[in-house]
Amino acid sequence: MKSYTIHLIRHGICEGNLEGRYIGRTESPLADVGMQQILELKQTTTYPDAESFYASPSTRCVDTLRIIYPWAEPVVILEMAECDFGDWENKTAEELQKDPRFSEWMAQGQNAAPPNGESSMVFMQRVCKGFETLVSNMMFTGTTSAALVTHGGVIMTILAAYGLPRAKMTDWMCDPGYGYSIRITPSIWTKSMVGEVFQLLPIPNEKAEEELGPDNFFDI
Repeated sequence: MKSYTIHLIRHGICEGNLEGRYIGRTESPLADVGMQQILELKQTTTYPDAESFYASPSTRCVDTLRIIYPWAEPVVILEMAECDFGDWENKTAEELQKDPRFSEWMAQGQNAAPPNGESSMVFMQRVCKGFETLVSNMMFTGTTSAALVTHGGVIMTILAAYGLPRAKMTDWMCDPGYGYSIRITPSIWTKSMVGEVFQLLPIPNEKAEEELGPDNFFDI
């Protein structure tokens, strides 16, 4: 039976990550250490190839994808952007400690939103809409594999909503440059809208050669 595989990869370390800032819609470029980490992962592990390539609109995601897949022309998916932290963009938790609204937001959970930002619930609905559209487009065009470079929060949201085995959102947390592969089977997706999370990314080279075969490797 035909299935569809989507490789979800978190972008490399950006400057804002190093400084502990809330980086949602803020454009924070890949740090030098982030670029180096992705290059080292390409040398020691394998990122599987794909037929189509997608990225969040953030440059740190587009640039990460181009390091991993230098021949690819990624399609940007607006719904795969990180959460909008509003007035708290590009600030650290330490800088926000004196703002009483920050403590309220931390205490209220998913229904609360930063000033001029979006709540966790709105973020989740946006991401899920984008992912469902991506799956529908793959099925319509017959594209059986795709790579999506996006944000850690986006990946956790997708897998908490659709991934099997079922797990809490925080269980799907992954480091920069890492991620998961999810397999969508049309008959199961149509009934239950779930997919099998079957692989951690990137893949150790010995395992990749055994499972993917030498034709699925690409030059650094």
